[in-house]
Amino acid sequence: MSDTRTEKAVQPSSGADPGPAPGRKPSAARFDWFQFFYRYGTIVTIVLLILYFGLATDSFLQGQNIINILRSISIVTIIAIGLTISLAVGGFDLSVGSTASLACAVVISMFVWYHQPTAIGVLAAIGACLLVGVLNSFLIIRFKIPDMLLTLAVMFVIQGVALTYSRGATISQNMVMPDGSFATGQIPKLFAKFGQVPGIIIIMLVIVLLVHLFLNYTRHGRYMYVIGGNMEAAKLSGIPVNKYRIAAYLLSSLFAAIGGIVLGARILTAEVNSGAPYLMDAVAATFIGFSVFGAGKPNALGTFFGAVLIGILQNGLVMMSVPYYSMDIVKGGVLAFALALTYYRKR
Repeated sequence: MSDTRTEKAVQPSSGADPGPAPGRKPSAARFDWFQFFYRYGTIVTIVLLILYFGLATDSFLQGQNIINILRSISIVTIIAIGLTISLAVGGFDLSVGSTASLACAVVISMFVWYHQPTAIGVLAAIGACLLVGVLNSFLIIRFKIPDMLLTLAVMFVIQGVALTYSRGATISQNMVMPDGSFATGQIPKLFAKFGQVPGIIIIMLVIVLLVHLFLNYTRHGRYMYVIGGNMEAAKLSGIPVNKYRIAAYLLSSLFAAIGGIVLGARILTAEVNSGAPYLMDAVAATFIGFSVFGAGKPNALGTFFGAVLIGILQNGLVMMSVPYYSMDIVKGGVLAFALALTYYRKR
């Protein structure tokens, strides 16, 4: 008798949901805070930083300062876009900073040393940097050297090439040549406009938009993501993996070249290793961008917002008189957090 009562108590009648117990409210769906911050954390952080620096300083929200921030992140963003493409195919191009230095040295020297017009100077710099992409892709694909290790080695090689080419000196108008004479070439006014507002900002935004459309809305961009996700599966599905990897490293070098050219147009000189400091910022911007809108992969819009976050941090901290030598601590911390968030999410 007791067994019968127990069985009836356990089994719901006619298969219907017995509903909540008397006196208990239905439990609300739990809000996934981690997923929310993973998708929108970068955007929320940008907004909070703008509010904080806007209240803490008088001139942060002024229009001229906003333009300064966009101008300051333009070169980082352009170089980071190239890094983003290399990451899309599962690679990692650490030579982008040195490649930008090479481009800057070549383009300025074309004007100052060889009296060349803007078009020739720009094409010479791009051509020199595409050779770096050819070297990277050939050694990685032919000899199967890990991307990160190979591009790290190439980074030092290209850094040495740029130093040797510039003779370890800053290339500028009226510089003293090795024979004691003065350089007579002039930097074209047209070229200088590339580094001024609004030209430098327009170049950055156009590149971000074009690469975003390429990676997300073209067959070739989707193939790159497939290769980065699973290279063996991509090979089995008939995708010419090596061709797309070569293209990725060429595009990475191309955008590093554009970044170096714009850098030269902005400062109108080619300083020793002028592009090297942009590597860390580019890496940070790219990995921060993984989580923007929950993409979970390298993407152009995410990279742009990552660069915006870094630019706001740098600008705001400078306005608050934080010592410049503390900036690397902040940027390193932001990069470590972005990496932790990205790889924890992949788990």
